[in-house]
Amino acid sequence: MLTMKVLGLFGSPRRGGNTDLLLEEMLRGAQSQEAEIEKIFLSDWDISGCRECRRCEIDGNCVIQDQMQKLYPKLLQTDYIILASPIFFYGVTAQAKRMIDRCQALWARKYILKKTSVQEESARRKGWFISVAGSRGEKVFQGAILTVRYFFDALNVEYAGELTFGRIDSKGAIKKHPSGLKEAFEAGQRLVTS
Repeated sequence: MLTMKVLGLFGSPRRGGNTDLLLEEMLRGAQSQEAEIEKIFLSDWDISGCRECRRCEIDGNCVIQDQMQKLYPKLLQTDYIILASPIFFYGVTAQAKRMIDRCQALWARKYILKKTSVQEESARRKGWFISVAGSRGEKVFQGAILTVRYFFDALNVEYAGELTFGRIDSKGAIKKHPSGLKEAFEAGQRLVTS
C-alpha cells in the first residue's frame, strides 16, 4: 500500500498562533490515517518575490536561485497540500504570497508550455486552506480563498475545501472556540480518506 504524503505549509509569521494550531491538528488528523506528513514554516525559508521577468515562459523554470528551488519538487510530489495563513489586509500573509507568486513558473509550465509533467500528476492530489481573521467583515476570506484556489490550480491540485474562522485574533484564541481544533482534526482525516 502506498503511503499518502501530506505537506503542511505554515504561512503565518508568528509561531504557535491560531493558524499554526489548526494546521497542527489537521496534520494530526491526516497522520491518524497513516499519512506521512511534512511541515514547512514559510517564514523560515528564504523565498524572494516574483520578478515578473517571464523567463519561466521559456522553459517552465524560475531563474531565481533561492530556497524556492527546494520547495518546487515538494509541491509537485506530495499527494495533499494544506496551506494555513491568517488574513492580513483581506489576503494571505507576505510569506505565503511570495511562495504562491513564485509558482508562476508552474503556471507557465501548465498553461503556456503545455508541459504534461504538471497536467499528468496523480488525480488524487488535493489541497485545503486554513485561515483565521480577527476582522468581522463578511467577505474577509474571499480574496485569500481565490488566491489559494488559483495557486492549487497551477499545481494541478484539486481545491478540496477550507476551514475559516472569523473574529479570532489573539494568539491561542482558537483553543477557546467550541469546535475549531476538532473540526481541523476531522478535516485532516477526511482529506486523506476521501
